[in-house]
Parts: sequence; C-alpha cells; structure tokens
Amino acid sequence: MDFGIATVVGITVMCYIVGLIVKATGLDNKWIPVICGVSGIALGIAALYIGMADFPASDPITAAAVGAASGLAATGVDQAVKQLKQ
Repeated sequence: MDFGIATVVGITVMCYIVGLIVKATGLDNKWIPVICGVSGIALGIAALYIGMADFPASDPITAAAVGAASGLAATGVDQAVKQLKQ
C-alpha cells in the first residue's frame, strides 16, 4: 500500500508554521490546536482536488480526516519539542 507519507508530512509542516504564526500574533494559545486542525482540513481537501499523486485519500471525507490528523499532529510535535527542552 502506497501511503503517501511525503504529502502528509508536508501538511503537518505547513500546519506547524500556521501554529507558529498564530502564536506570534498574540492570540490565546488555546486556539492554536483548533486553527491547526482546521487548516489541516483545508490543506487535506486542497491536496485531494489539486491531484497530489501520492495523497492517501480518494474522497473528501478521508482527505479532511487526513488533514485534521496532520494539523493536530503539528500541535503534538510542538508540545513534544517543548517537553524535550525542559
């Protein structure tokens, strides 16, 4: 099964950058996971309709789920890095 890990990692990195931008704006940090999740959904659906060759979804609901998981994974990566620095 070809999973298309590069596209998923790309969405995660883009959502991580969105989270950093939101953090820099001074918005309350409790909204960062929500914003990352929603941006992941948007990027996942965009990847489906753009026609990424290795994207692991073939319908909009699965694309949204992959995107949301990638967006929330970006928040988890940020927290893991933060915990490892302490």
